[in-house]
Amino acid sequence: MTTVKLVQGANAILGEGPLWCERSASLYWIDIKRTALYRYTPGHGQTGFWLLPELAGCVASVDDGRLLVALKSGLHLFDPGHGTLERLADAAHARPSLRYNDGAVDARGRFWVGTMADDGDGPGDLHCFEQARASRVAVAGFACANGMGWSPDGTTMYVTDSGRRTIFAYDFDVEAARLSNARPFVTFGDARGVPDGLAVDAEGGVWSAIWDGWRLHRHAPDGALDAVVEMPVQRPTSIAFGGADRATLFVTSASVNVSADGLLRGPLAGSLFEVRPGVAGLEQHCVARAWLGEAAEAAPR
Repeated sequence: MTTVKLVQGANAILGEGPLWCERSASLYWIDIKRTALYRYTPGHGQTGFWLLPELAGCVASVDDGRLLVALKSGLHLFDPGHGTLERLADAAHARPSLRYNDGAVDARGRFWVGTMADDGDGPGDLHCFEQARASRVAVAGFACANGMGWSPDGTTMYVTDSGRRTIFAYDFDVEAARLSNARPFVTFGDARGVPDGLAVDAEGGVWSAIWDGWRLHRHAPDGALDAVVEMPVQRPTSIAFGGADRATLFVTSASVNVSADGLLRGPLAGSLFEVRPGVAGLEQHCVARAWLGEAAEAAPR
């Protein structure tokens, strides 16, 4: 039986976006509703906390030590050493009711990020930022674009649409940054919860945090469910491999709108957890300084 360990009792409203940073040997994660960014360092506990000016959907590593932060109004650069935030690009989404949600960096250092409606006002899209100020809609019409990742060989991209309770798979052309051959990878029935955050391990297993499901799923490359990790909270939200050996799976969670019964059964809602699932994760790609353009000149020395 896989052991789930509490590592930070944060009582987050909507914990999300865990990101392992190899440069600092730390995990960054956000509480969307509190507009807060946390840093957790194994062996030391919480080593950073910053309030952001607005809702943030996700963060990504830049290869110079800064973070790319997808705020509702656009992409920003955050310097953890100085606590400074610099606007990089205005939001690419078309409607003010949308915000950035989950995102990831591909093997060429491009940033991919989904959008969703906070108020249910229509669908969102999957955006690809070829460079910091040059984005395009890669796939339109997601009900709620969420966790994403790539197969170990980089030829398949997985994108979660939580609104459709489906993880989609696409053929991925890494050189052209193009997706094709969309097909359902896993579809969840009503009684199984909703797929949220996603991570891929070194064996090609696709992990999904199951919102309202009290668990994590691992699906084999053919989509078959081959492992379940029971969680002590109703709403695990997102997952990321990290640690020195990339073999620790960090799990964020939410307390938002959890019923009294759910809180009684899962009083650690909103906490950060870790799991040792017996398999390592993939290398975490960084946004390259060249991708930043002019902003690269302001990089910390």
